This record gives sequence, structure tokens and C-alpha cells, in this order.
Amino acid sequence: MADRNSAGYHAGKEAAGKSAADLVEDGMIVGLGTGSTTAYTIKEIGKRVKEGLDILAVVTSYQSEMLAIEAGIPLTSLAEHSLLDIAIDGADQVNFDLDAIKGGGAAHTREKIVALSAKRFIIVADDSKYVKELEMPVPIEVLPCACKLVQKQIADLGGNAVIRAASKKDGPVITDNGNFILDADFGKIKNPEELSSDLSKCVGLVEHGIFTNVDEVYIGDLDGNIKVLKK
Repeated sequence: MADRNSAGYHAGKEAAGKSAADLVEDGMIVGLGTGSTTAYTIKEIGKRVKEGLDILAVVTSYQSEMLAIEAGIPLTSLAEHSLLDIAIDGADQVNFDLDAIKGGGAAHTREKIVALSAKRFIIVADDSKYVKELEMPVPIEVLPCACKLVQKQIADLGGNAVIRAASKKDGPVITDNGNFILDADFGKIKNPEELSSDLSKCVGLVEHGIFTNVDEVYIGDLDGNIKVLKK
């Protein structure tokens, strides 16, 4: 496994991101995710748009919006196109069953809306993100006024949720939707689908970062090789 700061680590991200861009075809409405690996996808799609590729894209964050505009990709919205042909996004972890945890960039609510609006949902990641079992803390977007209530409900589910801070000096991370992020640690997650359902029942919780609707995963390794995994 490549070190996170190594050239191999970035080679895996770049290979995965660029490879998935090849799935985009003329006439498609495309969902574009958020994060460093998806940034390679966006830039690659932008190159193809300049060469004549005719698409429209729906973005999941202000970050991906700025990247898409810079790349010259025409944008639309779910209000105009409620059904997407494909959505491509990164992940913080993906298990062997292709369940994923997302939300390290605090954009998972919009990412999940876009993913569930697509006929085909693709994850791009380097091989350090591919694990037997999900075990990282689950990002939770929460209404600020419900923060304590949601923390209590998560404790009742066996988790420990802490407010994500922008830094030691600054206050909480604020999402594009104006909400807080909790990171909820459940240890090893044996049943992601069950936990996903339980979290969705928590009052005051806007959205959690467990994704169980992934169709394919493009994994890049430190040598730039690609492995495609399908359900």
C-alpha cells in the first residue's frame, strides 16, 4: 500500500479518476462528485469536452462546481434533469461488498442525492481505500440545533460521535448546506446496511456517509494499474 504522501499514492488516484472518465459518452447527464480523486475525473472529462464531448453535469459541492467550470464542463441541476445517466465520485473507504463510507470532505448529503439520482453509480479510489470491513468514523451531517440529540441517539446505537472542527482554533466545519458534521465511531462495521437504516431513523440527522448503492469501483494502485470491481 502506498504512503499517502508518495507519488504512487497519487498515481493510483489519478489512474482511477481518469479511467472512470472514459465511461462518459455523448448526450449523457453526469453527476460529478467531490474530492481529490474525482478531481482527476473532472479534469479528464473537461479535456474531452474541449475535444467535442457533448454532456451536461450536476455537481455535488461548490468545490466540484469550481473545478467543472474551470474545466469547461457545462452544468445543469437536478431540478432540470432529475435522472442522471451516471454519477462518479470518490470514497474514504470501500469494503469487499462495495459498501462505502463517504463524507471526509463534508459533501456526502449532496453526493448521496446525486448518486441515488443516477442509473449507474461509480466510485473511484486508490487501493489504500479498499478494505475488508468498513471501520472509519461515519460522517454525519446534522442540524446545528439537534447536535446533542443526535449524539445521544448515536450513543444508543453503540457509536461515539464528535463534532468535526475546522481546526483547533476555529469552530465546527460548516457544510455547503449550513449544517455541522459529526464523525461517529462504531469500530468495525459488520453490517453497513443495517447501520445505514438505523442512522437514517435518527431525528435531527440530515444524512450519513454510508453508501450501499455502489454499482462499480475503479481502484488504482501505486503503479497506475486499474482494477474494476462490480456487484
